[in-house]
Amino acid sequence: MATNDTIADMLTRIRNANMARHQTTQVPSTKMTRSIAKVLRDEGFISDYQESGEGVKRNLVISLKYKGKHRQPIITALKRISKPGLRVYSNKKELPRVLGGIGIAIISTSNGIMTDREARRQNLGGEVLCYVW
Repeated sequence: MATNDTIADMLTRIRNANMARHQTTQVPSTKMTRSIAKVLRDEGFISDYQESGEGVKRNLVISLKYKGKHRQPIITALKRISKPGLRVYSNKKELPRVLGGIGIAIISTSNGIMTDREARRQNLGGEVLCYVW
């Protein structure tokens, strides 16, 4: 099934896999999902991601991270902010802080996908894709 909102789809798949304590989850590979996976990995929310499949049907296999002996998911929540029906933009002065800096906001800027912290450092605003904490 093709969805219009690949980002929401990706977040939902990660959320579901987390709740079911899966080791990995698959999302369709697009430039956008690859960039988001890269940010999640760099920020330590997932352990890694790989591409699998060939041609058009490429998938990202995302390896999830858990902590402790009860395997609590590292990611407690993923929240889609900007949707296809309602885009949310913020300039560099109004970049959101997620849970007072505990979480991250993933921003799509003119310099690519990055965290709110990175966007602040580079003095950039952009589309607020989602919050992760």
